[in-house]
Amino acid sequence: MSKCPLTSAQSVMLENFRQLPRNDRPVSVLGGVRSLHTHGRHVDFDCGEAKIRVGVLAPNLVRVRLSPDGQWKPRRSWAIAAEDESWTPTGFELSETPEEIAIATECMEVRVRRESGLLACIDPQGREFARDLAPGMHWRDRRVAAVKAIEAQECFYGLGQRTGLLEKRGTVATNWTVDSLDYDLLTDEMYQAIPFLMVLRPGLTYGIFLNSTYWSRFDLGEADPNCWRMETDGGELDYYIIYGSQPSAVVATYTQLTGRPPLPPKWAIGYHQSRWSYESQDEVRAIAREFRDRRIPCDVIHLDIDYMRGYRVFTWHPHRFSDPAALVADLRAEGFKTVTIVDPGIKYEPDADYEVFDGAIASDYLVRDRSGKLFHGYVWPDKAVFPDFVRPEVRQWWGDLHQPLTEIGIAGIWNDMNEPAIADRPFGDPGTKIWFPEDAPQGPPEEGATHAEVHNLYGHLMARSSSEAMERHRPEARSFVLTRSGYAGIGRWSAVWMGDNQSRWEYLEMSLPMLCNMGLSGVPFVGCDIGGFFGNATPELFARWMQVGMLYPLMRGHSALGTRSHEPWCFGDRVEQICREFIELRYRLLPYFYTLFWEATTAGTPILRPLLYEFPDDEQTYTIADRVMVGPWLMAAPVCRPGVSTQAVYLPAGVWYDWWTGQHYRGPTQILAEAPLERMPLYVRAGAVIPLAQVGQFVGEGAGDRLTVNVWPPGESGLPTTFIHYEDDGESFGYREGDWATTTYRVRQGDREIVVEIGERQGHWTPPSREAVVEVVGIGRQSFEDDGRSRSLVFPL
Repeated sequence: MSKCPLTSAQSVMLENFRQLPRNDRPVSVLGGVRSLHTHGRHVDFDCGEAKIRVGVLAPNLVRVRLSPDGQWKPRRSWAIAAEDESWTPTGFELSETPEEIAIATECMEVRVRRESGLLACIDPQGREFARDLAPGMHWRDRRVAAVKAIEAQECFYGLGQRTGLLEKRGTVATNWTVDSLDYDLLTDEMYQAIPFLMVLRPGLTYGIFLNSTYWSRFDLGEADPNCWRMETDGGELDYYIIYGSQPSAVVATYTQLTGRPPLPPKWAIGYHQSRWSYESQDEVRAIAREFRDRRIPCDVIHLDIDYMRGYRVFTWHPHRFSDPAALVADLRAEGFKTVTIVDPGIKYEPDADYEVFDGAIASDYLVRDRSGKLFHGYVWPDKAVFPDFVRPEVRQWWGDLHQPLTEIGIAGIWNDMNEPAIADRPFGDPGTKIWFPEDAPQGPPEEGATHAEVHNLYGHLMARSSSEAMERHRPEARSFVLTRSGYAGIGRWSAVWMGDNQSRWEYLEMSLPMLCNMGLSGVPFVGCDIGGFFGNATPELFARWMQVGMLYPLMRGHSALGTRSHEPWCFGDRVEQICREFIELRYRLLPYFYTLFWEATTAGTPILRPLLYEFPDDEQTYTIADRVMVGPWLMAAPVCRPGVSTQAVYLPAGVWYDWWTGQHYRGPTQILAEAPLERMPLYVRAGAVIPLAQVGQFVGEGAGDRLTVNVWPPGESGLPTTFIHYEDDGESFGYREGDWATTTYRVRQGDREIVVEIGERQGHWTPPSREAVVEVVGIGRQSFEDDGRSRSLVFPL
């Protein structure tokens, strides 16, 4: 949008701050519609030299493209969004008036103004959304943009990895992956670049996916509170509009478009322990022994960069990790899985018989600048060169380098430094962060791409290479992949953690909105370093962080070189007991968490959810960032500030039960919750069905002979509730072929009884012989041999 010219006083002020005023070249604005053409699911609008294309992909999904020169860019081999032709054809009606052209589906309508080309969407109740404001779609050189109205009551979410508060109105969000070391509440660019925006107001939700891997930015009313703007480089504007009456519908369609996660192995949902670094195999064994001796459950130990020989990727240190196969086997015997870090930087080491470097050079798999010179920078192994993961043959080669790791039993890969994080001089020296030259050619030569187009995909495609490699080399079992950097759809390939946080209270509090917005952005398997990565946690902070970490889909403790040890027993007996109890609670809840991961796999649903996801018509929830839902039934109100022993908790509509005491409340209401250090306020919605496991020291230990299902009364409404419990063997890929089981629980309440109806088990997988115990909390329990048959249990009131 045009801006007022600067006054002389403003010019002087800008010069004082070294921001010289400029005279921008004029912006080109879309002209009126001269003609239109329909072909299949697409409607093309001729607007002079420029063209608009509106594609109807689903009743609630349309794709909008602007080509300033009238030429559509071809689909890239690395494209993230599903092809238009992959969607089941959906009918639409095209109608015209002298003022506008309308494209109507059963869910929404898109209207394009003839005079200006401005576009607006209409929901079934006649409300406008995603409405263009002048100048609408426009461009200057290769920068393309669109401006849309901020309607009354609209709030903004998603945008991938973002610091600060949950709701993002009035902020700017830039999408360009960087090593976001020392990020804080005001940081913009982060490790992840996910150009997806969710907009919510009562009764209406819509999403925008800006389909551009180039640099992009959303201005959500920061420059002008009446409108929001998206812009990107690359010469073509390409975005999707997703309509939904509530957030779940938008997330379901968005993840269908960009990809959903595979089902992780059940052990990956347990507790992970990590540090930069456990420096020797003896130290790793000692850490594992402490967990078992202290009876603190743990499933995974991560090995950071010091397991390698001089930080050379795909090597082991010959002295400190002299027998990695024996180490991994010993850990496996004690119930631990081992995850190793793998960074993209390959040590530049000619004539040294370093197989990884020699292979990359021989096959010309490395990034070069425009002149053909090999690009190099500095990371952990000092001078380093970098694979071009945009090329499929490079991803295949890199993936095959994982085979020696999988052969000794490595069960997971942790990708770090893959934004990419590079310095212009050796680590430890003062330097500047750099990345590949933006004009460096990348990808298949015939596609003619440069780094400017694929920068945001570097970590994403590295994670894809790791994921495909682990399945290729461990076909008998599911693996775990973790990445720091990624793009939209990264959940299809990897879990994500939020990078290098700090052992400070504000980072604990900030973790919840960060992870919730990642979930709303289609990435459900997410976590933050429990205790904080940089710095030393206090005992109180660590105890509170372990309570919050129990809620994270990825529950991992991790800390940095030079900090004090941050294992659960390092803060005294009181904190150790708190950690044990909350890790045990996580393991009790694993059947519930595993079902939520299955739902994420099948419908893209987030596991950790902001309250607004479950209560989208309650405006009180729109800005609540420190109260979260785990699935549909559990609500946590964790303590995220020091010295707090009571706190106000907002309970939305319905009946809620205190997890610890059973006391019930009718919402919407505010209560004052008791929160001594040993307790995190936790509440259960009326009618909840939560399957629970027996606590073992690792997934699979002692499990199988009993399944407990806790049910909470439906409350005064008496409305029936339903929950589908998902199970499989937790490790193999058999679930893809039908080796799974689901059991549907339906709970209803009458005047004198509560009835729990259990449906017949579905699927081809049969759990081990076990007793099932169904307990209606506060009412009674019944047990039976779980043979998979349907039954109806009556609990008198």
